[in-house]
Amino acid sequence: MIGTWQAMVIDCEDPSALATFYEQLLGMIRLDDQPDWVSIGDAPDRPGLAFAAVTPYVAPAWPGHISPAQAHVDVKVKDLDLAEEQVLALGATVTGEGSETFRVYLDPQQHPFCLVSW
Repeated sequence: MIGTWQAMVIDCEDPSALATFYEQLLGMIRLDDQPDWVSIGDAPDRPGLAFAAVTPYVAPAWPGHISPAQAHVDVKVKDLDLAEEQVLALGATVTGEGSETFRVYLDPQQHPFCLVSW
């Protein structure tokens, strides 16, 4: 082993706003809060998500290849319909992609993420 996982970093326009979305979605807490960098997690010593400000920010296209998503977050839920209502209330957008066991959404800055139930 060379190291341990620290965080998945998502480039974005507004780290604080995007961190707030994922804090509410995942029930995580803010661990680091800088103007250009915010990280959230379950606890300070566990891997989490980080959000880095980039300029100029170009939102990924879903689906697409001109500005691809590069990575996305899967969120395990018990009830897809209920979870969909909740993420839409937080500012997510429905893509219409998915199946019986997962659905694809865009976060408020257009990064794809999935709600999964299996």
